[in-house]
Amino acid sequence: MNELLWSICILCLTTLGLMFLLKRLNQPYMIAYIIAGVVLGPHVLGVFTNPEEIETIGEVGILLLMFFLGMEINVPDNRTLLIKPIIAQSMKIILSFICAALIGNIIGLSLNSMVLIAVLFIFNSTAIVSEVLSKHNTLKTPFGTTILNILIFQDLLFAPVLTVLKAWNKEDFKLIHIVFPVMVCFAVFFILKRIRNIQEIKVPKLFRSIEKDHDLQVFFGLFICIGFGLIAETGGLSSTFGSFIAGIIVGRVKLFSWLEHSLIPFKVFFVTLFFVSIGLRLDIAYLFSNFQIILIGTFFVLLSNSVMSAIIFRLLKYDWKESLYGGALLSQTGEFGIMALSIAYKAKIIEYSLYKAGLGITCLSILLSTIWISVLKSLIEKKKLQNNIKI
Repeated sequence: MNELLWSICILCLTTLGLMFLLKRLNQPYMIAYIIAGVVLGPHVLGVFTNPEEIETIGEVGILLLMFFLGMEINVPDNRTLLIKPIIAQSMKIILSFICAALIGNIIGLSLNSMVLIAVLFIFNSTAIVSEVLSKHNTLKTPFGTTILNILIFQDLLFAPVLTVLKAWNKEDFKLIHIVFPVMVCFAVFFILKRIRNIQEIKVPKLFRSIEKDHDLQVFFGLFICIGFGLIAETGGLSSTFGSFIAGIIVGRVKLFSWLEHSLIPFKVFFVTLFFVSIGLRLDIAYLFSNFQIILIGTFFVLLSNSVMSAIIFRLLKYDWKESLYGGALLSQTGEFGIMALSIAYKAKIIEYSLYKAGLGITCLSILLSTIWISVLKSLIEKKKLQNNIKI
């Protein structure tokens, strides 16, 4: 118990110090969590030596994160705000596979490795992008809604991708294992279209007693979030997607308006653990010995993702300023990419060296993308101000 308390105290103190620093630099706190994991991990100070245990607990944080995102999102009435994200992500998938194929052919990678690289390009960080949109007050604008819907569509796609990765090397793999999650994804899309005009879902009066009981609120809220995640996982989808759907439903029940206040401390704690676990898994010695490859790979990911996304937004009739900003927002690989890497390595689809390199590139892309977004947004606003002065 003494060692556990020391570890938790050191984690809290380290995270607090980093958060104060990042607050002054106006950067997302997720960076502090990853850096804390690196510093306290087995490859630096060794305060925590078993990343897998923290990772398992931290994945609850991603469920809560998606649950809150579902509560906050407004399914748009405008049909184009539903169709544009699907077109944008479909185009990005095609470009991602083309880009991965080019990389694979140049450096001589296997087909398995090329497919996984394409997956890393496809998925961005919902946690980072949603926090940046909220910080910049653009989360509920039409453009912010489009970005958020693209991320949601990515989360939908993760279910069949996850299924394929888990069954890649299994002899008992059946086509239905992919078809079913895809069918559910389409069904959910049409459900979202149907409920977009529903302002409130009414529930039985039995639940009114929960409004004044904080303990009941906490456990009822956790049951809804985790329960929907369990149902989705059992049905072949990702648990995060299930919790997101739960958030959408709960967000339309005014009686459950207290849920956000009751569960937000749990969300902060578990999300912190998830990103700390990412830092814990980074092999610092490997990163230093291969820093050239890692840095080149990271900048290539940031640049290629930014360019691909910016071109796609421009083709969807957004102006260059919004397109460049959107490209910067979707420049990184995300938490689902990390999960895909882990599953691919455990399923022996990729070798350990590629797993470590991919993990390093993914984490660095998350860390550097926030700086890239801030710099580009400042340049766009400065240019806009200069144009207004000239006028």
